[in-house]
Amino acid sequence: MDWSLFLDLFTNADRFLTTIATEYGILIYIVMFLIFFMETGIVIMAFLPGDSLLFVAGAVSATGAIDPWILTAVVTLGAITGNTTNYYLGSWLGHKIYDGSISWIDQEALNKTHNFYVKHGGKTIFLARFVPVVRSFAPLIAGAASMRVSRFELYSISGAFAWVYGLIWAGHLFGNIPLIRNHLTTILLCGIASALVPTIILATIKFFKRRFSQNTTLQ
Repeated sequence: MDWSLFLDLFTNADRFLTTIATEYGILIYIVMFLIFFMETGIVIMAFLPGDSLLFVAGAVSATGAIDPWILTAVVTLGAITGNTTNYYLGSWLGHKIYDGSISWIDQEALNKTHNFYVKHGGKTIFLARFVPVVRSFAPLIAGAASMRVSRFELYSISGAFAWVYGLIWAGHLFGNIPLIRNHLTTILLCGIASALVPTIILATIKFFKRRFSQNTTLQ
């Protein structure tokens, strides 16, 4: 496989999906499972495209290159198992995830998700499916907060079905409208930006606050 093809995942997802589906067949379902398992199960992979990729995949399925029903089932499974893995990781780490000693956890994104969790309670696990970055951290926080497993899985599974089914079939039904079809790359890039921009803004604010605090101390 030409690994440079994976650059298309972030810049030209319809070509990425179509190429793998036509040249490697069933591998497309394995790749999609892994993408959504990692995006929801490994917090450092929160940058992976989620919402936009689901919509684009739905549009590609309308061309016949991918079976939409198998795609929906595989991605839903990936999203559920990813959340469950992340939950148990949070349960294992406990409150250590909040003290800043774990370098691979983005503390700004963690705090944002924690505030979301406090505001919406258990519904966070369901609602987080539709919020980039937050959906990658919500299961971790639920595990650290010792949320009951059965309650967590109820929200996680129902949220996964609503998120995956809704976006894939929206893409399947509307993705081949010429205006939308011709701008699938723009849709993908907007989806990625929606995940990255808030984190960048928070990091920038934190940087300037630190600089301001240092300057005030020196004076």
